Amino acid sequence: MDQEAPLRERKRRRAQEAIIDAAFTLFTERGFADVTVAEIADRAEVGRTTFFRYFRDKQEVVFAREQHLIEQLRALGAERSERPQKAPTFREALDHTRRAVETIIAAVTADLDRYRLHERLIADNAELYDRKERKLTRLTEVVSDALQAQGTPPLEAALAAHMGLACYRAARAAAGPDPDKLKPAIDAAFDLLLHKT
Repeated sequence: MDQEAPLRERKRRRAQEAIIDAAFTLFTERGFADVTVAEIADRAEVGRTTFFRYFRDKQEVVFAREQHLIEQLRALGAERSERPQKAPTFREALDHTRRAVETIIAAVTADLDRYRLHERLIADNAELYDRKERKLTRLTEVVSDALQAQGTPPLEAALAAHMGLACYRAARAAAGPDPDKLKPAIDAAFDLLLHKT
């Protein structure tokens, strides 16, 4: 946690982390479907109002890391768009997309136990799979928007973002549930794409 952040921000982060930790502990113990928001809030020692201040529902807790990364990528794209620069080439747009995907992979696999549970929850719960698909779509839009903000033409930005998503999906399929295989599979997918374009 950043000690330079204002007290309110640090408290907000602590509350969110407590909710996330409590939720994943309960999901591990009883399964996703058998856990209520009230139980998560109680385990996190926060009120239901506090829970809903940070998360719309318990599905959002499962994707809290991804949502945080989407927000970071959106902010980074906005920051880069403020700097004058020449429009990136399509190859540079693909490189930017690759870095975005690698950032996400590094963040979601930082806690291997949590990653494995996350993947198991998604595999076992159709509603979580649907939410994952919406998050991936949103991530693709954020990357495309960031590329457009840097001057990439809309079609090229959308294509680069969707090609990045395709590399991610192919790598996930190749790696299976093993997080140790995911980064090498991402590298191989992008290398194959970049050497073929």
